[in-house]
Amino acid sequence: MATCEVCGNSYGMTFEVHAQGAVHVFDCFSCAIHRMAPICEHCRVQIIGQGVEADGHWYCGAHCARAEGKAGIVDRV
Repeated sequence: MATCEVCGNSYGMTFEVHAQGAVHVFDCFSCAIHRMAPICEHCRVQIIGQGVEADGHWYCGAHCARAEGKAGIVDRV
């Protein structure tokens, strides 16, 4: 039985996420999102969907990227 690194729950069905050379252990997707999701650099929301990366910065969407002065960013329809 492994222990979730976010909530500390010991659970028989934990799962591992391998990212950027590190291994993370979680007991649910909610804890994984809490630890792994990037934060929008404009509105500070956790980016669960696609997000927008511009010049090495992450935003939840084109609106926030433009609000931070990034030009030419559009959401896909």
